[in-house]
Order: sequence, then structure tokens, then C-alpha cells
Amino acid sequence: MTDRKTLGQASAIGIVVSSMVGAGLYTTSGFALADLKSPALVLLAWGIAGVIALCGAIGYGALARQFQESGGEYLYLSKTVHPAVGFLAGIISIVAGFTGAIAFAAITLEASLIDLLNSSHQIPSGLIATTVVILAALQHLFRVRIGSQLQNGIVLFKLMLLLIFIAVSFTQFPDQWESWTTKSPFDASSVTLSTFATSLMWISFSYCGFNAAIYCAGEIKETDQTVPRALLIGTLLVVGLYVCINAVFVYAAPYDQVAGQEQIATIVAGDIAGNGFAWLMGLVIVISLYTSVSVSMMIGPRVLARMAEDGNLPNWFCFQGETPRIAICLQAIASILFIQVTTLRELLTYLSFTLSLCSAITVGSVLLNRQGSQTVHWQKMAAGLFTIATLIISFLGASRNPRESAAGFMTILVGLLIYWLISRNRANLSRE
Repeated sequence: MTDRKTLGQASAIGIVVSSMVGAGLYTTSGFALADLKSPALVLLAWGIAGVIALCGAIGYGALARQFQESGGEYLYLSKTVHPAVGFLAGIISIVAGFTGAIAFAAITLEASLIDLLNSSHQIPSGLIATTVVILAALQHLFRVRIGSQLQNGIVLFKLMLLLIFIAVSFTQFPDQWESWTTKSPFDASSVTLSTFATSLMWISFSYCGFNAAIYCAGEIKETDQTVPRALLIGTLLVVGLYVCINAVFVYAAPYDQVAGQEQIATIVAGDIAGNGFAWLMGLVIVISLYTSVSVSMMIGPRVLARMAEDGNLPNWFCFQGETPRIAICLQAIASILFIQVTTLRELLTYLSFTLSLCSAITVGSVLLNRQGSQTVHWQKMAAGLFTIATLIISFLGASRNPRESAAGFMTILVGLLIYWLISRNRANLSRE
């Protein structure tokens, strides 16, 4: 049997960072600023969501130390709660966590690339996003080591460019930071708890990916030590990066110029240092979004493969050599279909709500799992804080966005229906 443990600590951290630093970072603050009316409240939301993400990383790390195989939420909930709950989590991961997330990143990449090129030619909608998905699938189709090494190189280049953006921006502080120097009297009195929760829900989606290494844990060396460490280190790096970058986004440009804007990053970069710096920021965004598409294309099919190995999906989803090739191809096709039928803001709310519920249930299983003797008291406290905070934020946000939240509940119902049909078919085969 081929040894699949080919990924080390650097690759595991790279998977976490590249999963987190994606489309949400470059779009969310514009939407949140329009709702919250205050840069300080937006930055506070990023800080709170960062603490919640760190608690989630600790909870997932405790589960990864106990269950040292690939599969993510599907594996953990199947082992700790019930196979039906695990199957449902697997369906949510596939539909929202990977298919929807790939589509979201690819759509944002397309808009950013068109803006970056400033081309006068009319490019058919979805063409660039579809091409990016196909390229990412080809990258990971045959050799896991080659795909991960390329991923690591792109992630390092992306982080270097982001640090350059932060450094240049802070050299302009405070004179060129419009919202900081004007001290405009933002009216925050109209901000309700549900409004703040919606922004927190969007921002929490930007932190999604702090658990990314669990999906390919079976291919990571010294899994019980490497995966929890990668989750914590990767999340800490990204929280610091996010707070610094979003301080620039919400304070460096006038409120009226960036509130509600999808392209807040390039707008702010241009306002700070002109068109050349805006072009550099556009390049950073395109690279970041490609790594988001790429890493989701790498880890998403591993969930399908694990479910197939357990008999919950057809055998052709399993690994063929080093990679689950058929699963990768089907993941790409499903993502392309999402690209054709969704808008950016609708997709953001749907993904935020659905993935938050799934993550809350998974981390909450740390509290229920009596077999996890290695789980210490502080890890359970972190898991409890993450679970409670995430559920409160999700349901407050759902009350303000009923249509997208209903789509999330529909995903859950469809997952349960599929599990019931599979269980019924198994029962019939057993009787025969």
C-alpha cells in the first residue's frame, strides 16, 4: 500500500493560511462598513471573529490529535456523535465548504482580474472563473507533492506582497488615512445586534479555513502533533495579518468611497499611493484568490474519498494512485455550476451561515466526546466558547437574511434525505 504521508509542517501551515486568506478578506469590510457605519466597529468585529477562530482551531486540534485520518467534520462527527450527523457534515463540507467556497473565490478573482487588466474587450461572464477552476483541478490531479510544493511557493509570494502592502500603507499613517484624520461623527445608533451579528458572520467566513489541514490529515507526517500545531500557528498568523490589513481598509480611505464596495482593497490601495499601488494590490488579490481555489480543490475531494472508503459514496470517489482524481474532476464541475447561478453577496451569506453551523456542531463534539482523554480543560473551554459564540452569531445573522439562511437549512435537509435513502438501500440489500 502506498504511504500517503508526504506533507510536512510547512505544507500543513501553508494549507491553513492559503485557505483562510482569500476572497472574504478583500470584499467583506466594504459590506460590513456599509452596515455598521463605523470603522471602529468593523475592526472590532474582525478582532472578535479572530478570537473565535483561534478557539475553533484549538477545538479542531483536539479532535485532530485523537482522529489522525483525513475526512474532517465527516470523520469527527461520525465517530463522536452519529454516522448520520457525520454524513450531513460531509455533505455540507462538499457543497458549501468547498464547492461554494471555490465558486466564491473564482468569481471574485474574475472581477479582480478584469479590473486589474482594465481591458476594453467584453469577456463573457464566468469564463475566467471557470478557467481558474480547471487550472486548479489540473494542478492537483496527479501528484500531491508537486501540487503542494507549488501551493507553498505561491502562498509565500502572496504573504510577501501583503506585507509590502501593509508596510507602505503604514508609512502614510496618519496623514493619508482619511477616516482616521477626519474623525467623522459616524452614526452607530442605527446598528442593531442582528446587524453586527451579520457582519460577524461574514467576517467569520473570512476566517474559515483555520481547520483546513484536518481534511488531508491522513497525508501529513506525525499527524497528532503536526496538524494541531499547524491549525494554531496558521490561525495566529492570519489573525494578525487580517487586523493590520483591515485597519488600512477601513481607516485609510473616506467612508463614502469604500462603504458597500466589493473592490475595497484596490480602492484603498489607489487612494494611499496611486494607480501603481492599486495595480499591485490587484495582483495580490488575484494570487490570493487562486491559492484559495487551489487549496479547496486539493482538500475538498479528500472528504469525498473518505466517504467513499466508508461506503457512503460510490467507490469511484476513492483515491486513484496519489490523488482522488474522479472526485477532483467532479468537484471542479460542481464549482463551475455554482459560478453560473450565484451572485457574490448571496453566496457570502449562504456560505457564512451554513459553514458556521457545521463548524459549531463539530467543535461542540469535543465537549461530548468522552473518549478524548487527551483533551485538557482549557481546550474544552475554547471549544465551548467557539460553539456558543458561533451559534449565537449564526442565528442572529439568519434572522436578517432569511432567504440565504433558508438555502442553508435546505442543504441540511437534502443531506439528511440522501443519508436516509442510502441507509434504506443498505437495509434492503441486507435483507436480500
